[in-house]
Amino acid sequence: MSVASETVKPPGDPKGRWIADWDPEDRGFWRERGSRIAHRNLWSSIFAEHVGFSVWSLWSVLVLFMTPETGFSFSAEQKFLLISVVSFVGAVLRVPYTLAVPRFGGRNWTLISVGVLLVPTALAVVLVQRPDTPFWVFLVLAATAGLGGGNFSSSMANINFYFPERKKGWALGLNAGGGNIGVATVQLVGLAVIAAFTVDAGHLVPLFYVPFLLLALWVAWRHMDNLSGARADVGAQIAATRDRDFWIMALLYVGTFGSFIGFGFAFGLLLQNQFDRTPLEAAAVTFIGPALGSLIRPVGGWLADRFGGARVTLWNFVAMAAGTGLVVHAVAQGSLTLFVLSFGALFVLTGLGNGSTYKMIPTIYAAKAEDLISRGTPRDQAVADTKRIASSMLGLIGAVGAFGGVAINLVFREAFRSTGSATPAFAAFLCFYVVCVAVTYFVYLRTPTATRPVDKAAEPATP
Repeated sequence: MSVASETVKPPGDPKGRWIADWDPEDRGFWRERGSRIAHRNLWSSIFAEHVGFSVWSLWSVLVLFMTPETGFSFSAEQKFLLISVVSFVGAVLRVPYTLAVPRFGGRNWTLISVGVLLVPTALAVVLVQRPDTPFWVFLVLAATAGLGGGNFSSSMANINFYFPERKKGWALGLNAGGGNIGVATVQLVGLAVIAAFTVDAGHLVPLFYVPFLLLALWVAWRHMDNLSGARADVGAQIAATRDRDFWIMALLYVGTFGSFIGFGFAFGLLLQNQFDRTPLEAAAVTFIGPALGSLIRPVGGWLADRFGGARVTLWNFVAMAAGTGLVVHAVAQGSLTLFVLSFGALFVLTGLGNGSTYKMIPTIYAAKAEDLISRGTPRDQAVADTKRIASSMLGLIGAVGAFGGVAINLVFREAFRSTGSATPAFAAFLCFYVVCVAVTYFVYLRTPTATRPVDKAAEPATP
């Protein structure tokens, strides 16, 4: 049985609390010590990731306060550019943040990644009260807030090391959901501030998160650990990018998670600029969509288990295309009620799609393992090799998917700049979802091969 020590430090690294040996697959070790340590790190990680995700989403709320009444003269396209920059930085940082956990330790990197967020959050408190600040300064400040977007990947990578294979789905699902719902949380904070203190008190939103960042630092310092045995599998990541299924699944995840984060950032601005809603009226409903999308994500995984990942993903994209068509109709008719209802349905569908697309990945590689075995590769080797690539692919696809949020807000920006309406943007999204329907059907359902039985059970192969 492996023995875990919470005080052993690796040679050459005198700082931090390190665990020298860790074997969660050993059921005796897991029952006696591992489960307690892993869950302590999980709940601490969820809190730190949630706060980081909230800071990443901060500017989706702050732009609602930037109105002529508060002294700001930013156009709709400038505001969409602000939230696009935040999305872009968060997406870019997801890969290096994943690699940072094995290099520095999960506890240490959580302390670093949360600590740096104090800078953009504190600066936002000051600058939001100064509307004469040049736009480029706000762009730089928004970019630094994008650091919070990388926390998702480092948190997921860290928790992945703690749990045995049989429990990773549950643990990673909790971790992901706890982070994603930060989009809704920060929007609720914005609603509370506007309702209680009017639109002139935008600086109170980032100020609200300063003590929570400090609390997250204390929780990480007190309750988290580093695993000296954690290793970054760069070779598997490189191998994953050479696989065509990586690029296909990345495209589908751009359609689901990219839509979730892009719509979450843009919802309030759309209500303000398309339907002339006040900041209070916009903030009163913006949190609903991201909350629904976050909470429904596990249901997408459950449906994929029951009916097959590809089948659920296919019909989910069909529904997303139909829902986008309703949004286009609502904008054309100027119907706020239909817009909110249909856009809310889109958020639910993005959450379902997040769960079902992620479930497709281990199934694809379980099938690849069986294909290798049928060609003479020893079963243990085939399963181990494909599992390495599939695990690396999960993190990389999450990084690529975040770029979908960048694209969505840039498309909105161009639509308002060119026509003053979001209609062309939604028409473009509808076409993209139709492409995703076609890709899912023709690659994974119409002619499934031995390497693509993703319409069946969504559990990976085991030796």
